[in-house]
Formats: sequence, C-alpha cells, structure tokens
Amino acid sequence: MNTDLLELAKEYLRIDGDQDNKLLDLLINSAKNYMSNAGVKEKEDELYQLAIMMLVTHWYENRQQNEFGKISSAIEMGLQTIILQLKAGDLVDQSSEV
Repeated sequence: MNTDLLELAKEYLRIDGDQDNKLLDLLINSAKNYMSNAGVKEKEDELYQLAIMMLVTHWYENRQQNEFGKISSAIEMGLQTIILQLKAGDLVDQSSEV
C-alpha cells in the first residue's frame, strides 16, 4: 500500500521525480504510526488516505519548523474529526460482526 500512497502523495504535493521518495516514505510511515497511536487501524479507505495525506503534506511543507510526529493547530481540528469518524466506523463494523 505504501507504493500507492507514495504515488498519491507525490501527485497531491505536485512532486516530479524520485529525489524525495525516501523522505515521503518516512512521512507516510510516520503518519500511519500517528493514526495507529490514535486508535485507527490501517485500511483501504478514502477517509484514511485523506488523513495520511493531510499529515504528510503538513510535515513535508513545514519540515523546517516541525518535528516529525507533531502537528500544528492548523490541521489538528480537521484531522481529529477524521480520526473520530474512522474510529466510529470501526465500532460499527465490530458490532455488526457480533
């Protein structure tokens, strides 16, 4: 899935070439870890991919002023909303399996 996310990130950020692939892969893995630590399982879901892209974009465009794994209040509210929706969706999926 990282290859798909890498290509999506490059398209989203309008990056040509492969010079930033290593950095983008690090950012994608960090975003996945961020989501996992927030209680969201990795999934093939557009909302999940949007959350990953939000984090990757923020960290890529603000790398001089941010540490990896931290987000600013500029995207925190939108990201928190997505995380809550994804968690709620997991709860609904779990209850329907019972």
